Amino acid sequence: MIRTLPSPARTRESEPPGRLRRDLYAAGAAAVLVTVAVVAGRHIEDTSRTLFVDWPPLLASWGPHVGPGTPAAVLVAVAVVAYGPVLAARLPWRALLPVAWGTSTAWILSLALIDGWDRGIARRLTTRYEYLQVIDRFHDIPAALRDFTQHILLDSPDNWPAHIAGHPPAATLTFVLLDRIGLRGGGWAGVWCITVGATACVAVLVTIRALADEAVARRAAPFLVLAPAAVWMGTSADAYFAAVAAWAVALLALAVTRGSLGWAGASGLLFGLTCYLSYGLTLVALIAAAVLVLGRRGVRERPALLLPLLAGLSVVPVVFTVAGFDWWEAYHLLVTRYAQGAGGIRPYGYWVWANLACTVLVTGLATAAGLRRAGAALVRRRPAPRAALRLAFLVFAALLALLIADLSGMSKAETERIWLPFALWLLPACALLTRPRAWLTAQAVLALLLNHLLLTGW
Repeated sequence: MIRTLPSPARTRESEPPGRLRRDLYAAGAAAVLVTVAVVAGRHIEDTSRTLFVDWPPLLASWGPHVGPGTPAAVLVAVAVVAYGPVLAARLPWRALLPVAWGTSTAWILSLALIDGWDRGIARRLTTRYEYLQVIDRFHDIPAALRDFTQHILLDSPDNWPAHIAGHPPAATLTFVLLDRIGLRGGGWAGVWCITVGATACVAVLVTIRALADEAVARRAAPFLVLAPAAVWMGTSADAYFAAVAAWAVALLALAVTRGSLGWAGASGLLFGLTCYLSYGLTLVALIAAAVLVLGRRGVRERPALLLPLLAGLSVVPVVFTVAGFDWWEAYHLLVTRYAQGAGGIRPYGYWVWANLACTVLVTGLATAAGLRRAGAALVRRRPAPRAALRLAFLVFAALLALLIADLSGMSKAETERIWLPFALWLLPACALLTRPRAWLTAQAVLALLLNHLLLTGW
């Protein structure tokens, strides 16, 4: 029997005062990290111009503005802060999930519309770096897949634009197929990424409920909905990637806790697709490993679950390999392209820590405080509630994946969108916080300031 976390009302009275003070210290340290990254980055960019971003550590430029999405964004923020914790606690579970998805969609969409429909959504995926630029080159899909690796290097003929070269072809094929079914242009592509990307919060909630307990998932729901990450989920293809990866993890959690061969097969299929959407998402395997550890009883009781999982995992790689695309060759060519100077030779010494400042801006100060609590739950001498321990284990698996991605040096800058698939799994740590409305307010204010003061690249 999993012991649930106490309610916010009870915890506020019984909690030692020092715990909230330590939360504020953690949030303050995160704010200092961002400040140092901004100041140091501004100095480096002004003197040597090697960061290749206008407002380090973000790919953004200073430009205070309002737009048609401003009233809606403020309204969504106020509604979630005021009613989110109560509704998350009281709604039937089956009602909570679609409400979370709908509210997340509204939050992402309204933030995007602060920049207007054209700049905020319709043109995001049509720039010279983006997927829609090469739709016509995929008129013969099998031929395009066979020749895909021939156009990755900068000195190759008709080399792919940055994002096409930087990802396996399943990413581009998504937008090619949308075009084929009549959903053409940047508007439809943007709506696709927002609508699908918003489901990621539902996938995370399903996972937490399966592996920790429902009370913890309900506490996490408002923070997943009102995440500052929404600034970059509308509109970025990485939001879509994040949702696919999150559902792969969620279905695995359902498979191991319910002994379902069908969920295991579906999870494997999505994990395979995830690896062909982005090379870096192979690190989602660490989150999957955490799910298997937390659900090891189910795996022991029904080891046959691993068979459909592995079978599903092999489908997408086999299809692409038979079609002529070599994942490993493409990855090594991409590394060579980076060495050739694609995107500029950005200094590792700055980005290896400034990337973490980006993550603070994506996940918010509340997540920094939540991670402190999650860490304390894992190391404290007095045992924490089992649900808190299981949540902390899952969150730190995602943090480990993010840190490995950081140390690898493959992601230097633009991690505010690239790391969305990992950052979303840090947000549930906020379920461990008391005073949720105060922390939610901090999250909402951060997102609104970012979107109103900066013109972001995504």
